[in-house]
Amino acid sequence: MDALRYIKADKPSAAKNFRVKAERILSRLEDYPDSGSLIPEFPDSEFQQVIVKPYRFFYRVEKNVVWVVGVWHDAQLARI
Repeated sequence: MDALRYIKADKPSAAKNFRVKAERILSRLEDYPDSGSLIPEFPDSEFQQVIVKPYRFFYRVEKNVVWVVGVWHDAQLARI
């Protein structure tokens, strides 16, 4: 993931902490796939988001599979 490489280049320990936090939050989607929120910019979209500050993980659920389809920094404009 580009975000991890970016963080790691500046501070390796922060990259490790972010990865652990992101994995913990994203793993919840296995049991609670609808626990994310609507994407404010695209409220009628089939996609949802999970926020792991300062990143937004965009995903969709298809059958019993959660597909993470994009990751954006909060400062970026979301485009789906």
